[in-house]
Amino acid sequence: MPLKYALIHEWLTPKATGGSELVVQEILNHINADLYALIDFESSNPKSYLYQRQIGTTFLQNFPHARNGIQKYLPFLPLAIEQLDLRQYDVILSSSHAVAKGVITTPEQLHICYCHSPMRYAWDLTFDYLQQSRLGKGITGWITRYLLHRLRQWDVLSANRVDYFIANSKHTARRIWRCYRRTAEVIYPPVNVDVMPFVAEKEDFYLIVSRLVSYKQVSLIVRAFNQLQKPLVIIGTGPQMKYLRKIANFNIQILGWQPDDVVKKYMARAKAFVYAACEDFGIALVEAQACGTPVIAYGAGGALETVRDIRSCGDTSTGIFFNVQTEAALVEAVEKFEMYQNAFNPVYLRSHASQFSRQVFGDRYLNFVERCSKKTPFLE
Repeated sequence: MPLKYALIHEWLTPKATGGSELVVQEILNHINADLYALIDFESSNPKSYLYQRQIGTTFLQNFPHARNGIQKYLPFLPLAIEQLDLRQYDVILSSSHAVAKGVITTPEQLHICYCHSPMRYAWDLTFDYLQQSRLGKGITGWITRYLLHRLRQWDVLSANRVDYFIANSKHTARRIWRCYRRTAEVIYPPVNVDVMPFVAEKEDFYLIVSRLVSYKQVSLIVRAFNQLQKPLVIIGTGPQMKYLRKIANFNIQILGWQPDDVVKKYMARAKAFVYAACEDFGIALVEAQACGTPVIAYGAGGALETVRDIRSCGDTSTGIFFNVQTEAALVEAVEKFEMYQNAFNPVYLRSHASQFSRQVFGDRYLNFVERCSKKTPFLE
């Protein structure tokens, strides 16, 4: 009898189109699995590859305004994910950056979790969350701190429900060990490198494509380019949009949200792609390199695994790092980049990016699932 697979993700909405959603799509391209999520607004979206697909959901589906931000119901997420009844399946595949790994399984089921990140609200971004949220102050603040404390406890407990972890980078694997004391296989997420346009001759502007939220450090880039007075184009939207437009000088264009074809054109023509956040992986950095565009990035997190610094890699370099998240460090990095810019080989950048392709991901993911299945006696 063929094995029955279930794939669980946190939420499926038109606004959720990041790296974790690409992983879900690619898994479904290779494995015939039933799909589950806390909420689903993609099966009713004619533009989605999930249009008219049968997707299992939780009670959060009917909560007010869940479509536009289920994170507001954070205390309910663990309870909701535990209500999914998956007893009919042999293999549980979770794609988790919050609570998807917490589904309840039986001793006769194999659970493999592709972990994009341990839950950021409960761990790395706890103090940012408290500082920026109205819930972080006064009596409400203490209640919120207690809820986050309980959320961390649940997060560690639910990690024990996973048989095998996959991490999207070595950086994430280290975080999984720090939070859960579990080892993880590293399989980089799929990047659509083949559809990125390649342009060898670049134009005189720098580019950032990002959600405009505080931890992405876009304001740091804006302030640095205010000093540099070099042309910068920003594509993306988010709560910091109004603030960034207020502080940006004449040399900075903030285009807001743009369709994919426009993003690709800018990414292919830019002199360099600039990024100041510490990402678990950073798909946009690889997409830029696939266009033959060098990267100026904060030297931490996943960037250390996808970008090769010209000061140490020579002819096989794809960008340049700055080591601290300050305006002065970024200004220095941009000035050094302009000294080295003719040394970058766009053809090599494209070749380097190909190791993160969808095909590579699919082959490695399927191989890992097969190996885990063979090591599980009750699935034979």
